[in-house]
Amino acid sequence: MGYLEELKRIGRDANPFFTMMGIEVNEFGDGRARLTMEVRPDMLNGAGWLQGGVYVALADEAIALALYTLLGEEERIATIDEHTSFIKGVNTGTLVATGRVIRKGRRVAFADGEVRSAADDTLLTRTSTSYAVIS
Repeated sequence: MGYLEELKRIGRDANPFFTMMGIEVNEFGDGRARLTMEVRPDMLNGAGWLQGGVYVALADEAIALALYTLLGEEERIATIDEHTSFIKGVNTGTLVATGRVIRKGRRVAFADGEVRSAADDTLLTRTSTSYAVIS
């Protein structure tokens, strides 16, 4: 059974990182994905804000999941480049991460993602990526 089938069958427990971080899988398909995660106190940095790497990891997972929905059975991916712009910080609440494939070629795929506040839809980060498509 493949990764996407496992996600459909058992949800976040198909991905150990999702389980550790409390990430919920909301939807995925057709080059798009949506994940949510509650901000916990143990995710905050010394200044009291959500640590930047948590935003990046959440966006990366949403983007990769979106791309997985377009991969052939023998294809895998590896990140080539990833850039995140941090727009606004949070220290509580639920985050919504979306991923979207811009273009998937035979060897390279381009995708982007956003992390927003679930409470008021405020844009918190924007991420752009490129991936090697490995057959």
